[in-house]
Parts: sequence; structure tokens; C-alpha cells
Amino acid sequence: MSRIPITRCQFLIPFADIYDEIGAPTASLLEKFRLPTSLMEKADDFVPLLRAVDFAERGQQSQGIVDFGFQAAKRLEFCHLSARLRTVVGYSPTLFTALQQVCKLATLEDNVLNMWLEHSDDHVKICSKLIGTSGLAHLEHSQWLQNIFPIHIVRQFAGPGWEPATIAFEARYVPSLETRSCWPNTRFLSGQFASWIEVPRSFMALTNAIGELSPDCLDDEATSAGDDVIRSLRLMLPSYLDEGIPSVAEIAEMAGTSVRSLQRRLSLAGLTYSELLEAARFEKAAKLLRTTDAKVIEVAFAAGYADPAHFTRAFRRMSGTTPRRFRHEARPR
Repeated sequence: MSRIPITRCQFLIPFADIYDEIGAPTASLLEKFRLPTSLMEKADDFVPLLRAVDFAERGQQSQGIVDFGFQAAKRLEFCHLSARLRTVVGYSPTLFTALQQVCKLATLEDNVLNMWLEHSDDHVKICSKLIGTSGLAHLEHSQWLQNIFPIHIVRQFAGPGWEPATIAFEARYVPSLETRSCWPNTRFLSGQFASWIEVPRSFMALTNAIGELSPDCLDDEATSAGDDVIRSLRLMLPSYLDEGIPSVAEIAEMAGTSVRSLQRRLSLAGLTYSELLEAARFEKAAKLLRTTDAKVIEVAFAAGYADPAHFTRAFRRMSGTTPRRFRHEARPR
């Protein structure tokens, strides 16, 4: 157990929107798979990736939605990438530079997402693979998203109408005739070593009209969304704080392990689940206090505290100051 596969809530939103539009019981289905119901407020928080895939597959089967992954991918745009990736792409001088940086920072979107470039004489493949998920069913839903974002990145340089000559899926999946008709000039492949799209090699030198890449945006090492289970939990827990905090047993189930194994892993890091939870609550509250004008009582509820006084005591214990004082000092003058 090295990590829990997690993904940004942003990628679950289009699936939920489609559910809503056809009148499906979206909230109850999200609850069934232990996923947050208030997704729009948590676009940059994280949820278990495999539960999100199961949620999409259940909708495809129960609601008769054809190519659910494709339908969701159509609703995603470049602006839905994390802010850091958008900045990196926006200030890259060439498409090649942008793709190199995106490959380094791919785990900002999904913590088990591995991206790389493969070069041939005429084309470059932008490849992606979810580490540790080989052989799992229904991953075509996620792989549509894995392929659609490189397409949007290339379009920042090649223009909004560009389409790849080939879209490949690691899953043994064949898009429907209706889906293929939306991409009449694109070849689809399934059962590949990874998911990938094909880009002309000549595109690598396409320049970006925005400007040079800021040195602050370039890292020699990627800042990942989480290399181990503890970091994954810290990213995932904020999604659940206002909807009933998961028990340690539920968290162990999400991690695909036993309660004893999870507690042993936490113990090796010098933590208990309660301490991990308290840290996640504090980090969410601090972020809301710094970046929003939400009332302190609203911040308390969002961080999973039913009693504002309890929240204030817990926040002071973690920070040495009150929430109001923290907000005052954290805001630029």
C-alpha cells in the first residue's frame, strides 16, 4: 500500500451534471459511492479515483448513457485544469516545453497519473497511465479525461479546432458510432500499453503568444499530489469534512487495506487518525479564512465542526491564535 488513487473533484462534476440533466438521483448515487454531494464547492479537493470510476459506470449501466466518459469529457475545457498547470502551459514558450512540464506535474490532477512523451519520425505520442490500475474494469471513463486534457493543451498552441489523428485507450473499449462521428478524422485504438494521443512532431516548435515561462513555474522535480497514503489522505479528507467525517474503518476501506494496517502506517509516521483528521480540518479552515469572506461559523461547518466554539478552541490549539485574528493577519494589507 503506497498510495490511495485520488483525483480532483473537478473531474467528477461533468458526470454529476449529466445525471442531473436526465433527472437521475445524483445525490443518492454520490452518497452510495461515498462521494461528496457538493462537488462545485470542492473542485480542487480530491476523492477516491476508483469510486469515481464506479460512480460513472453505474450511471452508464442504470441510466443507459452511451460512452459516459466521452459525454463528460466534452464538458471539460482547458480552464478546468489545476491553476498551476494552466500557468505552466500559459507561459511555456513552445508546445514541447509545455508538454514536458505537464508530464512532470501530472500528479497534481490524479496522484497516480504518469505522463510521458514518445517520439517517432513524424509524430509524438502524449501517453498517460494510471499507476497500479492495470486490469481494472471500466477505466475508459477516466481514460477519456486523460486524453482530452492533452488535446486542450495542444489547442493552446495549434488552435481551438485541432483534432488528433489517433486517440488510443489502454482499456479494451471501442467508442460507439455516435462518438466516432464526432471525431470523423480520428482513428481510435483500444487495448494499448497506455492511453495516448498523436501529435505531429512539427507541432512541438509551435510558440505560445502569451510569453516566456516564469522561472517560478518551472520545477526540476514535480510537486506531486501525493506520493504515499498519508499525503493522499490529507488531500482527500477535506472533501468529506462537511458531509460526515469518515471513520477510520471507512478510510481503510477506501485505501484498500485493513484498519490495523492503516493505523500501523500512521504510527510509523508518528500520527494517529485523529491527528491526521485534525490537521486536515485546520488546513481547510485556514485556506477558507485566507481566501474567502465566509463567516467564521460557515468556515467551522465546512471544516466539520458542528459547534463554532469547539472550532475556535481547536483552531487556537493548532495555530496559537483565533480564526478571526488569523484571517486579519493572513490578508494582505
